[in-house]
Amino acid sequence: MGLYTRLKEQFPRMDCEREFDFSRHTTIGCGGRAEAAASPADEQEAQALLVWLRRENIPYCILGAGANVLASEGLFAGVVVRLRRLGRLECRGTELFAGAGVTGGRLLAFAQQHGIGGFSPFSGIPMTVGGGTAMNAGVRELHFSDVVRRVLCVENGTLRTLEGRECTFSEKDSIFLKGVAVLGVTLRGKLARSEEIARESCYFRTRRHGLPKGRSMGCTFVNPPGISAGSLIERCGLKGTRVGGAVVSVRHANFILNEGATADDVAALIGRIKAEVARQTGIILREEIRRIP
Repeated sequence: MGLYTRLKEQFPRMDCEREFDFSRHTTIGCGGRAEAAASPADEQEAQALLVWLRRENIPYCILGAGANVLASEGLFAGVVVRLRRLGRLECRGTELFAGAGVTGGRLLAFAQQHGIGGFSPFSGIPMTVGGGTAMNAGVRELHFSDVVRRVLCVENGTLRTLEGRECTFSEKDSIFLKGVAVLGVTLRGKLARSEEIARESCYFRTRRHGLPKGRSMGCTFVNPPGISAGSLIERCGLKGTRVGGAVVSVRHANFILNEGATADDVAALIGRIKAEVARQTGIILREEIRRIP
């Protein structure tokens, strides 16, 4: 019995699909397929799905906006869990609750509508709140670890709330990349005028205009201490390096662009960059992206 059929038998009302195509749902635009995908309607259904997948020993991955993700070619014999329907937004004073499926743009618009500032540096980042929290996404001025108050999550099948200090945030990492699923996040903001929020958001969106255009995963590597990964890759003479249809951007060397690439091309180029940087500098670059599977 196929995974899609098993899903529909167990969760007849859940939004499920067969043959999920990673190339259509990731920002890099390549990768293989998954046997099935499921989109629970609320936190309780998400918990029930995750418990069932663990109990049945079915491989799964959680996919948000599909940025910072590289899915392998071929078939992922598991289920893609999509939390896009977890879109609850609530304002409580200067705190906002956002479901894991809320996009960055929707979060910022809601915050501005309620006069809550403090999130403008996230403007223009392709993400969902769940993925942004798990990856501790952000820019120099602000990361999710700076504003997360508490997280509603599923850990070992149990629905629980973690305080920010329990999330073990670090540079582009957290407990949520180690098997704990984000369902919703309470974020700490500050009172601000709508026009002030709009001005700050415009500044950060404009700053992102200088980033490479085209299909990419965003930044490929985490910055080593005291230096940017992009400048390190550039100093090693790797701008424009190509493997098949994957190429290191000449605008920003920490971006790999898809110019007709397969996931294998991208993976091979990542390996080449890491090897050359290590050979020339002794620095081992850590990948910022998440690989599936």
